[in-house]
Amino acid sequence: MITIKSEHEIQLMREAGQCLARVHAEVADAIRPGMTTFDVDHICEKTIRSLGCIPSFKGYEGFPAAACVSVNEEVVHGIPSKHKYLEEGDIVSVDTGVIWKGWQSDAARTHAVGKISQEAQDLIDRTRGSFFAGIKAATEGGHVNDIGRAVEDYILPFGYGIVEDLVGHGIGRELHEEPEVPNFTCRSRGIKLRKNMTIAVEPMINIGTWQVRVLDNGWTFVSADGSLSAHYENTILITEGEPEVLSLLPEEKKLYHVR
Repeated sequence: MITIKSEHEIQLMREAGQCLARVHAEVADAIRPGMTTFDVDHICEKTIRSLGCIPSFKGYEGFPAAACVSVNEEVVHGIPSKHKYLEEGDIVSVDTGVIWKGWQSDAARTHAVGKISQEAQDLIDRTRGSFFAGIKAATEGGHVNDIGRAVEDYILPFGYGIVEDLVGHGIGRELHEEPEVPNFTCRSRGIKLRKNMTIAVEPMINIGTWQVRVLDNGWTFVSADGSLSAHYENTILITEGEPEVLSLLPEEKKLYHVR
Protein backbone atom coordinates (compact mmCIF):
# COMPACT_ATOMS: atom_id res chain seq x y z
CA MET A 1 0.00 0.00 0.00
CA ILE A 2 1.25 3.47 -0.90
CA THR A 3 1.20 5.80 2.10
CA ILE A 4 0.82 9.58 2.14
CA LYS A 5 2.54 11.05 5.17
CA SER A 6 1.21 13.70 7.51
CA GLU A 7 3.22 16.83 8.29
CA HIS A 8 4.22 15.35 11.67
CA GLU A 9 5.34 12.10 10.04
CA ILE A 10 7.32 14.02 7.42
CA GLN A 11 9.11 15.97 10.13
CA LEU A 12 10.16 12.71 11.79
CA MET A 13 11.40 11.42 8.44
CA ARG A 14 13.38 14.65 7.98
CA GLU A 15 15.00 14.03 11.34
CA ALA A 16 15.74 10.41 10.40
CA GLY A 17 17.25 11.59 7.13
CA GLN A 18 19.52 14.10 8.84
CA CYS A 19 20.75 11.41 11.22
CA LEU A 20 21.51 9.15 8.27
CA ALA A 21 23.30 11.94 6.43
CA ARG A 22 25.56 12.36 9.47
CA VAL A 23 26.30 8.62 9.43
CA HIS A 24 27.39 8.83 5.81
CA ALA A 25 29.53 11.87 6.57
CA GLU A 26 31.33 9.91 9.30
CA VAL A 27 31.97 7.03 6.91
CA ALA A 28 33.22 9.34 4.15
CA ASP A 29 35.76 10.86 6.55
CA ALA A 30 36.98 7.45 7.73
CA ILE A 31 37.35 5.45 4.50
CA ARG A 32 40.99 4.61 3.82
CA PRO A 33 43.15 1.72 2.59
CA GLY A 34 43.76 -0.97 5.20
CA MET A 35 40.31 -0.84 6.77
CA THR A 36 38.15 -3.93 6.67
CA THR A 37 34.56 -3.86 5.50
CA PHE A 38 33.71 -4.85 9.09
CA ASP A 39 35.39 -1.62 10.25
CA VAL A 40 33.11 0.36 7.92
CA ASP A 41 30.05 -1.40 9.29
CA HIS A 42 31.22 -0.75 12.86
CA ILE A 43 31.47 3.00 12.16
CA CYS A 44 27.95 2.95 10.72
CA GLU A 45 26.40 1.10 13.63
CA LYS A 46 28.27 3.06 16.30
CA THR A 47 27.24 6.38 14.75
CA ILE A 48 23.63 5.29 14.20
CA ARG A 49 23.25 4.27 17.83
CA SER A 50 25.07 7.36 19.13
CA LEU A 51 22.37 9.45 17.43
CA GLY A 52 19.62 7.55 19.23
CA CYS A 53 18.58 5.64 16.10
CA ILE A 54 18.19 1.95 15.33
CA PRO A 55 20.13 0.41 12.41
CA SER A 56 17.30 -0.68 10.14
CA PHE A 57 19.35 -3.13 8.08
CA LYS A 58 20.60 -5.22 11.00
CA GLY A 59 18.52 -8.38 11.13
CA TYR A 60 16.33 -7.26 8.21
CA GLU A 61 15.29 -10.48 6.50
CA GLY A 62 18.29 -12.03 8.25
CA PHE A 63 20.96 -9.55 7.08
CA PRO A 64 23.78 -9.73 9.67
CA ALA A 65 25.06 -6.14 9.73
CA ALA A 66 24.08 -2.48 10.02
CA ALA A 67 25.40 -1.65 6.55
CA CYS A 68 25.84 -3.28 3.18
CA VAL A 69 29.49 -2.71 2.25
CA SER A 70 30.11 -3.60 -1.40
CA VAL A 71 33.54 -3.42 -3.03
CA ASN A 72 34.38 -2.94 -6.73
CA GLU A 73 32.22 -5.37 -8.76
CA GLU A 74 29.83 -5.88 -5.83
CA VAL A 75 26.64 -3.98 -6.67
CA VAL A 76 24.75 -4.22 -3.38
CA HIS A 77 24.34 -6.28 -0.21
CA GLY A 78 28.03 -6.86 0.44
CA ILE A 79 28.33 -8.56 3.84
CA PRO A 80 30.92 -6.87 6.09
CA SER A 81 33.89 -9.05 7.02
CA LYS A 82 36.91 -8.77 9.31
CA HIS A 83 38.89 -10.52 6.58
CA LYS A 84 38.05 -8.26 3.62
CA TYR A 85 40.44 -5.32 3.45
CA LEU A 86 39.98 -2.16 1.41
CA GLU A 87 42.93 -1.53 -0.89
CA GLU A 88 44.26 1.57 -2.62
CA GLY A 89 42.30 2.02 -5.85
CA ASP A 90 39.16 0.21 -4.72
CA ILE A 91 35.72 1.76 -4.74
CA VAL A 92 33.32 0.87 -1.95
CA SER A 93 29.57 1.36 -1.78
CA VAL A 94 28.02 1.84 1.65
CA ASP A 95 24.25 1.40 1.89
CA THR A 96 22.65 1.80 5.30
CA GLY A 97 19.48 2.96 7.00
CA VAL A 98 18.14 4.25 10.29
CA ILE A 99 14.92 4.12 12.26
CA TRP A 100 14.12 7.26 14.26
CA LYS A 101 11.01 7.25 16.44
CA GLY A 102 9.50 4.56 14.22
CA TRP A 103 10.32 6.21 10.87
CA GLN A 104 12.91 5.13 8.34
CA SER A 105 15.53 6.67 6.10
CA ASP A 106 17.67 4.85 3.54
CA ALA A 107 20.70 6.14 1.61
CA ALA A 108 23.82 4.88 -0.16
CA ARG A 109 27.12 6.37 -1.31
CA THR A 110 30.10 5.03 -3.29
CA HIS A 111 33.54 6.14 -2.09
CA ALA A 112 37.05 6.12 -3.49
CA VAL A 113 39.61 4.22 -1.42
CA GLY A 114 42.74 6.30 -1.68
CA LYS A 115 43.72 7.25 -5.22
CA ILE A 116 41.51 5.65 -7.86
CA SER A 117 41.50 5.56 -11.64
CA GLN A 118 39.78 8.28 -13.64
CA GLU A 119 37.47 5.60 -15.02
CA ALA A 120 36.37 4.65 -11.51
CA GLN A 121 35.93 8.29 -10.46
CA ASP A 122 33.83 8.99 -13.53
CA LEU A 123 31.58 6.05 -12.66
CA ILE A 124 31.06 7.35 -9.12
CA ASP A 125 30.38 10.89 -10.30
CA ARG A 126 28.02 9.87 -13.09
CA THR A 127 26.09 7.46 -10.87
CA ARG A 128 25.53 10.30 -8.40
CA GLY A 129 24.64 12.58 -11.30
CA SER A 130 22.02 10.11 -12.52
CA PHE A 131 20.26 10.35 -9.16
CA PHE A 132 19.96 14.12 -9.44
CA ALA A 133 18.82 13.80 -13.06
CA GLY A 134 16.21 11.27 -11.96
CA ILE A 135 14.71 13.31 -9.16
CA LYS A 136 14.07 16.22 -11.52
CA ALA A 137 11.22 14.02 -12.76
CA ALA A 138 9.98 13.29 -9.22
CA THR A 139 7.25 15.91 -9.18
CA GLU A 140 3.65 15.86 -8.03
CA GLY A 141 1.41 14.79 -10.90
CA GLY A 142 4.22 12.99 -12.71
CA HIS A 143 4.61 9.23 -12.70
CA VAL A 144 7.05 7.01 -10.85
CA ASN A 145 8.54 5.56 -14.02
CA ASP A 146 9.38 9.05 -15.30
CA ILE A 147 12.21 8.92 -12.75
CA GLY A 148 13.70 5.80 -14.31
CA ARG A 149 13.45 7.27 -17.79
CA ALA A 150 15.38 10.34 -16.63
CA VAL A 151 18.09 8.18 -15.04
CA GLU A 152 18.38 6.15 -18.23
CA ASP A 153 18.55 9.21 -20.47
CA TYR A 154 21.44 10.50 -18.36
CA ILE A 155 23.39 7.23 -18.16
CA LEU A 156 23.09 5.61 -21.58
CA PRO A 157 25.33 8.10 -23.44
CA PHE A 158 28.22 6.93 -21.22
CA GLY A 159 27.75 3.31 -22.33
CA TYR A 160 27.20 2.04 -18.78
CA GLY A 161 24.83 -0.73 -17.74
CA ILE A 162 21.85 0.13 -15.52
CA VAL A 163 21.04 -2.72 -13.14
CA GLU A 164 17.47 -3.87 -13.76
CA ASP A 165 17.17 -6.64 -11.17
CA LEU A 166 17.10 -4.12 -8.30
CA VAL A 167 15.06 -0.93 -7.94
CA GLY A 168 14.21 1.88 -5.56
CA HIS A 169 11.13 1.81 -3.37
CA GLY A 170 8.66 3.56 -1.17
CA ILE A 171 9.73 4.12 2.44
CA GLY A 172 8.09 5.23 5.69
CA ARG A 173 7.38 3.15 8.74
CA GLU A 174 8.74 0.21 6.74
CA LEU A 175 12.08 0.12 4.96
CA HIS A 176 10.52 -1.17 1.74
CA GLU A 177 7.05 0.02 0.83
CA GLU A 178 5.17 0.46 -2.43
CA PRO A 179 5.81 1.64 -5.08
CA GLU A 180 8.84 0.17 -6.81
CA VAL A 181 11.01 2.90 -8.36
CA PRO A 182 12.93 1.60 -11.40
CA ASN A 183 16.10 3.23 -12.67
CA PHE A 184 15.30 2.47 -16.32
CA THR A 185 12.52 3.00 -18.84
CA CYS A 186 9.45 0.82 -18.37
CA ARG A 187 6.55 0.19 -20.74
CA SER A 188 4.03 1.82 -18.43
CA ARG A 189 4.38 5.15 -16.64
CA GLY A 190 3.58 3.60 -13.28
CA ILE A 191 1.61 5.14 -10.45
CA LYS A 192 1.07 8.90 -10.23
CA LEU A 193 3.30 10.74 -7.78
CA ARG A 194 1.41 12.53 -5.04
CA LYS A 195 2.40 15.21 -2.58
CA ASN A 196 3.79 13.81 0.71
CA MET A 197 4.79 10.45 -0.76
CA THR A 198 8.28 9.39 0.35
CA ILE A 199 10.47 7.21 -1.85
CA ALA A 200 14.06 6.01 -2.06
CA VAL A 201 15.66 6.62 -5.46
CA GLU A 202 18.81 4.55 -5.95
CA PRO A 203 20.56 4.13 -9.29
CA MET A 204 22.92 1.13 -9.40
CA ILE A 205 25.24 1.50 -12.38
CA ASN A 206 27.83 -0.92 -13.80
CA ILE A 207 30.69 0.22 -15.95
CA GLY A 208 30.02 -2.82 -18.17
CA THR A 209 26.97 -5.04 -18.52
CA TRP A 210 23.68 -4.30 -16.76
CA GLN A 211 23.43 -7.96 -15.81
CA VAL A 212 24.15 -9.25 -12.31
CA ARG A 213 24.50 -12.52 -10.43
CA VAL A 214 24.19 -13.45 -6.77
CA LEU A 215 27.11 -14.91 -4.81
CA ASP A 216 26.83 -18.16 -2.89
CA ASN A 217 26.14 -16.24 0.33
CA GLY A 218 22.66 -15.57 -1.07
CA TRP A 219 22.94 -11.82 -0.51
CA THR A 220 25.61 -10.12 -2.54
CA PHE A 221 24.86 -9.04 -6.11
CA VAL A 222 27.88 -8.60 -8.39
CA SER A 223 28.16 -7.41 -11.99
CA ALA A 224 28.01 -10.44 -14.26
CA ASP A 225 31.16 -9.42 -16.13
CA GLY A 226 33.15 -8.39 -13.04
CA SER A 227 33.11 -4.71 -13.97
CA LEU A 228 33.03 -1.93 -11.39
CA SER A 229 29.67 -0.91 -9.96
CA ALA A 230 28.53 2.23 -8.14
CA HIS A 231 25.43 3.04 -6.10
CA TYR A 232 23.89 6.33 -4.98
CA GLU A 233 20.65 6.67 -3.03
CA ASN A 234 18.62 9.14 -1.01
CA THR A 235 15.22 9.24 0.62
CA ILE A 236 13.11 11.98 -0.99
CA LEU A 237 9.78 13.68 -0.35
CA ILE A 238 7.37 14.47 -3.18
CA THR A 239 6.15 18.07 -2.90
CA GLU A 240 4.15 20.53 -4.99
CA GLY A 241 7.43 21.62 -6.59
CA GLU A 242 10.86 20.05 -6.72
CA PRO A 243 11.34 17.10 -4.36
CA GLU A 244 12.97 17.53 -0.98
CA VAL A 245 16.00 15.32 -0.39
CA LEU A 246 15.70 14.16 3.20
CA SER A 247 19.04 12.36 3.59
CA LEU A 248 21.49 15.10 2.62
CA LEU A 249 23.08 17.57 5.02
CA PRO A 250 22.31 21.28 4.42
CA GLU A 251 25.77 21.89 2.98
CA GLU A 252 25.30 18.95 0.58
CA LYS A 253 21.96 20.31 -0.57
CA LYS A 254 23.64 23.63 -1.28
CA LEU A 255 26.44 21.89 -3.20
CA TYR A 256 24.01 19.94 -5.39
CA HIS A 257 21.44 22.75 -5.67
CA VAL A 258 18.50 20.77 -4.28
CA ARG A 259 15.92 21.27 -1.56
